[in-house]
Amino acid sequence: MRNFIEDQTFSKLNGVESPLEKAEYENCIFSECDFSASSLNSIVFSNCEFNECNLSMTKISDTAFRTVKFNHCKLAGLQFDGCNPFLLEMNFFECNLNYATFYKLNMKNADFSGSSLQEVDFTEANLAGAVFTNCDLQNAVFDRTNLMGANFETGYNYEINPTNNVVKNARFSYPGMIGLVTSFKVKIVK
Repeated sequence: MRNFIEDQTFSKLNGVESPLEKAEYENCIFSECDFSASSLNSIVFSNCEFNECNLSMTKISDTAFRTVKFNHCKLAGLQFDGCNPFLLEMNFFECNLNYATFYKLNMKNADFSGSSLQEVDFTEANLAGAVFTNCDLQNAVFDRTNLMGANFETGYNYEINPTNNVVKNARFSYPGMIGLVTSFKVKIVK
């Protein structure tokens, strides 16, 4: 039977020197922790918050993120497609998610506000209603992705092929919407 840890605050932990116990963490706060290149495999996080943490290249196989907020965190290269999809709900505020993978994940209504999402793989993900406020999406991959009702109004550097993705009711603004026609190899003049 796994331990249950509730309402705790963890500060400045180093996941390599002191691995996080495989347990269920509920209503916990992790601040300025460095889990980079460590393992959080099979851990359950429910209603938790990560503030200014480094999780880059962390192993998250079968890890559960249920209503989890990441604020000002480094999450570069994370393979979210390997985490536990049951009740998956994550929001990211001003995070570095470059090179992360969300392949086939249900990220409906996820908020990525102010985050760097360069070269992120969103192939076949459900991003219906997702918010990309002030997000850098350079070279992000959208392939058979559900973007219905997603908000790209202040997102930038994205290229989305509307014939290969669901974009109904998604919101775009100029000049960002140029990324909708790039795949057609047309020239836009002022």
